[in-house]
Amino acid sequence: MIDFKNITFIKSTKTLKDAPKGRYKEVLIVGRSNAGKSSLINALSERKSLAFTSSKPGHTKLLNYYEIDHTFYLVDAPGYGYAKGGVDLYSLFEEVMNNYLENNIYLKLALLLIDSRREFNDNDDEMMSYFLNHNIQTLVIMTKSDKINQSEKAKAIKHLKEKGIERYLFTSISNKKSIEDLRKEIELSLKS
Repeated sequence: MIDFKNITFIKSTKTLKDAPKGRYKEVLIVGRSNAGKSSLINALSERKSLAFTSSKPGHTKLLNYYEIDHTFYLVDAPGYGYAKGGVDLYSLFEEVMNNYLENNIYLKLALLLIDSRREFNDNDDEMMSYFLNHNIQTLVIMTKSDKINQSEKAKAIKHLKEKGIERYLFTSISNKKSIEDLRKEIELSLKS
C-alpha cells in the first residue's frame, strides 16, 4: 500500500528532458486553472500547504513533480483557460504539455479535474480526446462535489455518460472517503 503522506516536492520543469532522474511511473493532474488541483494534492498527502493554493487561477506555470513514497511521481500540470488580467493560460499549457505528453513512456494515468459545478468546455473536451486518441488511461475527477446537491450530481453523471465517460470519481477535499477512493484508483492504475 502506498503511503501518500510520504511525499516530497522534487522540482519544477518546463520540459520532459528536465524531468527528475531515476524515473518512476507518473500520474498527471490536469484541469482548468480553477479546478482545484492544488487542493486535491494537499488532500491526497494530508498536508495543508504542500501545493500552493490561490484565489487567483493560473498560479502553476510549470510541471511540478512530487515523489510519493519512493513509488511514483505525481505531476501537477499548469491549468488551462484564462486568468485575470488576460493571461492566456491555454497557450502556456499547450507549450508545456505538448512537450510533456509526446512519447512519455512513464505516464500511466491522467487525472482530468473538472469542477463538478461546471460542465465540460471545449478545452476539457480537447484534453479528453487527446488522452483517448493517445491511449492514455484517464480518470475524470469531479472536484468540489460537496458544493452540489443530489439532483445536480445526477445531472453531472448524465452529462458524463452522454460524453461516453464511464470512468469518473466525485471528490471533495472535505470528504475523506472520496480522497481514499482516489488513492485506491491511483494504486490500481500504477499496477496495470
